[in-house]
Amino acid sequence: MQRAKGILASVGLLDTLLLVRTSRTRPLHYQVTRYSDHLLFHPYCLPQNNHGYGSVNTQQILHFSSQANSVVKLFLANKSSEEVENELEKFNPILTHESVIYVLKKLDKNPIKAVDFFKWVTDKNESKLSNTAYSLMLRILGHKDWMKEFWVMVREMTDKGYEIDKETYATLLETFGREKMASEASSLTKFFSKMEERAAMDASVSTIVGILLESDWSEGVKKKLEDLKLSLSDTTVLKVLREVHKHPLRALSFFHWLREHQDYKYTAVTYNAIVRILGQEDSIEQFWSMIKEMKSEGHDMDIDTYVKVLRQFQKRKMVKEAVELYEFMMEGPYKPSFQDCSLLLRMISVSGKPDLDLVFRVVKSYEEAGHSLTKAIYDGIHRSLTSVGRFDEAEKILRSMKNAGFEPDNITYSQLVFGLCKAERLDEACKVLDDMKTLGCVPDVKTWTILIQGHLFVDEVEKALLCFTKMMEKNCAADADLLEVLVNGLCSKNRVDGAYALIVEMVDKVRLKPWQATYKHLIQKLLGEGKLEEALNLLRLMKSHNYPPFPEPFICYIAKSGTVEDARQFLKVLVVKNFPSSSVYLKVFQSFFEEGRDSEAQDLLHKTPHHIRNHNDILNLFGATKLQKVL
Repeated sequence: MQRAKGILASVGLLDTLLLVRTSRTRPLHYQVTRYSDHLLFHPYCLPQNNHGYGSVNTQQILHFSSQANSVVKLFLANKSSEEVENELEKFNPILTHESVIYVLKKLDKNPIKAVDFFKWVTDKNESKLSNTAYSLMLRILGHKDWMKEFWVMVREMTDKGYEIDKETYATLLETFGREKMASEASSLTKFFSKMEERAAMDASVSTIVGILLESDWSEGVKKKLEDLKLSLSDTTVLKVLREVHKHPLRALSFFHWLREHQDYKYTAVTYNAIVRILGQEDSIEQFWSMIKEMKSEGHDMDIDTYVKVLRQFQKRKMVKEAVELYEFMMEGPYKPSFQDCSLLLRMISVSGKPDLDLVFRVVKSYEEAGHSLTKAIYDGIHRSLTSVGRFDEAEKILRSMKNAGFEPDNITYSQLVFGLCKAERLDEACKVLDDMKTLGCVPDVKTWTILIQGHLFVDEVEKALLCFTKMMEKNCAADADLLEVLVNGLCSKNRVDGAYALIVEMVDKVRLKPWQATYKHLIQKLLGEGKLEEALNLLRLMKSHNYPPFPEPFICYIAKSGTVEDARQFLKVLVVKNFPSSSVYLKVFQSFFEEGRDSEAQDLLHKTPHHIRNHNDILNLFGATKLQKVL
């Protein structure tokens, strides 16, 4: 132990990474040894997990894990279908719901292999397939080259009573949109709508859901459910859980009631369904309790459930819970992908003030699974250290990274620049960029953007602009991200004119296309200062960049303080083919009336095109009497 501490101390990380944590059960202590020129973390005492889901059967983990991975390798091998089937017959792997999902997830980039495996499971033991497995197959096949197989799978799953869940439907629509598959998206939407209509007619499901959503769990709710005298299948239970997923505690109460009053036997599929629902802030304790129960019953969290729950934790910025979930899965048979380690390190580093203990725990779990540190993981550790101002330790990590054969790049140095700016050590941050070329790495626009943003953050606007000028002198082209940073920074310091001049110059001289959001933000700022002419010019630039019209703030501004001529100029700028439509004119007129400026509305009407004056909605707005006066 002393030797391990000495090694860690020699790279300056003892205070940073060798942290004594207090769990809910007992303290954890760790030691560090060297392995393949990387930092390798090992526990000399393996405690029970913080959430008490118990010790792990190591032999069982190795058995299931090795079997699932062997199946993946077999299907990915360059062998004929007949050869694969013969070897599978000899191998005769144990199939579980969790192992099927794990193998499909590993084959998700190779649809033909995924289809072969799915067909083999169907023939071998169809009972191990589930709604989750079918949904995963749809996501694998939901691409241009696999539409025939996709629709075959849709028909097969619906024939067997399974349904496309809303999350899978949304994912497929996004993929179809990205791949410009409008016809397929339309067909899927029609199919999904009909499926929901059929589901709504399922009397047992709708009745149970109605009872659960009517009020909190109580004896009265239990009595209503018992009076239904229903015999519930897995399919029905899953449908009910999906419908009440926004109410995790009610879903859990129903789940417990099933076993108590229906003699219902939970399966891996139903356990994973309730776990997905409970993975929220308000039910996190129940989530871990259910994990413990599921493990005690011999079931594992499947990899698809893990991905979806992790996504929920990320969305809700539940960093600690995400790390604990990762640790739990890394101790089980179905381990997350390599990328999840660096993803979690990034999640920790951007969480405000990174918790270095969480960084340590993620890296420890990763290495204990037998993986060597990659550059992305070194960068993840480095990012957190620089973010909390631990620059000496960050420098030591860089040296360790170099010793492992990874050279620092713009990503690495950008992290250092960000940390120095955050610590308001701006001169040192600038020096990093000056030194980068000597170190064999030319700063790119992202690194410059971080430096400029850091100056703006501490109100050093002039220095930020000097950095921008220096960047341009070094022939490093600006991009829309940097322009947004500069515009937002200038606007926050009430330098709206400068932001406007900058955009105009970058569009005219550099042919840069700003983000739509940048245009919108600056337009609103300009109108807030009464600069209608400049705002209209930005609207023209937006039109030249083929962005959709942005009329709302103009209509509000003109109605309050603009003239009839201002309204005409605004409507003139909007002209593109058949735009502005009568609805835009209608909104302008309505806004004038709401501000009590009836005469301006009537004057504008008199100067509008004939087809606008005679539009039914316009006629109704003004009324026959008012219109006669105008005409």
